[in-house]
Amino acid sequence: MRNILVVDDDYHMRVALSEALVKAGYEVRAAEDGRVAMESIKKSSCDLVITDVKMPYVNGIDLLGRLKKEQCSVPVIVITAYGTVEHAVNAMKEGAFDYIQKPFDTETLYGIVQRALGLDSGKIVCSSRAMKEVLLKAKAVAKTDATVMVMGESGVGKELISRYMHESGQRREMAFIAVNCAALPENLLESELFGYEKGAFTGAAARKPGKFELADKGTILLDEVTEVDLRLQAKLLRVLQEREVEVIGSKYPKKVDVKVIATTNRNLAKLMQEGKFREDLYYRLNVFPIVVPPLRERREDIPELTAHLLKKYARGTDTRISAEAMDYLMQKGWKGNVRELENAVARACILSDYTVIKPAHLQDPCDENEQVAPRTPVDGVGSVREMEMKLILDALKSMDGNRTKAASVLGITSRTLRNKIKEYRDLGVAVP
Repeated sequence: MRNILVVDDDYHMRVALSEALVKAGYEVRAAEDGRVAMESIKKSSCDLVITDVKMPYVNGIDLLGRLKKEQCSVPVIVITAYGTVEHAVNAMKEGAFDYIQKPFDTETLYGIVQRALGLDSGKIVCSSRAMKEVLLKAKAVAKTDATVMVMGESGVGKELISRYMHESGQRREMAFIAVNCAALPENLLESELFGYEKGAFTGAAARKPGKFELADKGTILLDEVTEVDLRLQAKLLRVLQEREVEVIGSKYPKKVDVKVIATTNRNLAKLMQEGKFREDLYYRLNVFPIVVPPLRERREDIPELTAHLLKKYARGTDTRISAEAMDYLMQKGWKGNVRELENAVARACILSDYTVIKPAHLQDPCDENEQVAPRTPVDGVGSVREMEMKLILDALKSMDGNRTKAASVLGITSRTLRNKIKEYRDLGVAVP
């Protein structure tokens, strides 16, 4: 279970945040200011810090600085009062993962927390020659301001490589801002990237800095940049050419100094041929291309990756993987790459009851294309249908009934999980 430290001098806000995060399945502890927070972290590490900016003794910005000085890599989310744009900008420049403006809803909070906790698995684990060559290229270009295009299938670790470049470069002390271009509709993506002035449109009650502004002097990651529509592609091109952004509602452009990294899992040549991606933008982004190979082309990384993931999901137990299970991992196709491997190891730890992982524990009964698992009893576990039910029920139990987190661990959608739960309840099975 991920551990979150909430830091706020307002008692009611501390309680409200803590209760919301506990309800979402996280382990939470609290501190009333940055000084107490540092003492808490020294006694016991945490996976994420959520801190208010304005506090007595040691405020949120100072806390960020102290964590950096102690070389503590825990991601930090800062909470700012409504309209205090300068606090948000300062926090991002000091290295905060993201910020939330008061008042905020729980869905916004959960979304940012989930993204921030994704950083916890940010170590690049590899032994293959192919990945070592990727890291050498990434480290070389990190020393420059050249724009980088990172290409590869979903789940290969494109964002990890991007963060590695930032941490290896001359801008590492400044902000790293990641924007998931595929997750936002056109109108929201534009305001997220470029920001807007107060009164720019209905509902713009205060100025909002864009991600490019927040990344000034640092690095911006345009994740899945090929999902940006053609109109916004033209605005991105201007940013790359002129190094300035057109803030919505402003009469004047704003100069920015950023290193740009873009990623994609799409076939760029095909997209350009179909007129879905601008050729001039492609050449501006593709100054230094890096191609991350899929896991099936670097199978020698699988044992080391598996050992790393076991440490992460074994909950301090002596969980180990059998030779037969490792053979299974080495032979599987891994269409979802490292992300699929991570899900498989997380499920297997639960299904094996944190003892010895066998091939049956690693097979995905929810995958209709799974070719390895026979439709007969396996390793004494029972039928594939029974194994599927046990896997899902154990995941729900392990996540204290939190369906979102259980679906994530299982590697299935929330909708699929809902359908399975309904199916089991119709059969009279008690579901956590």
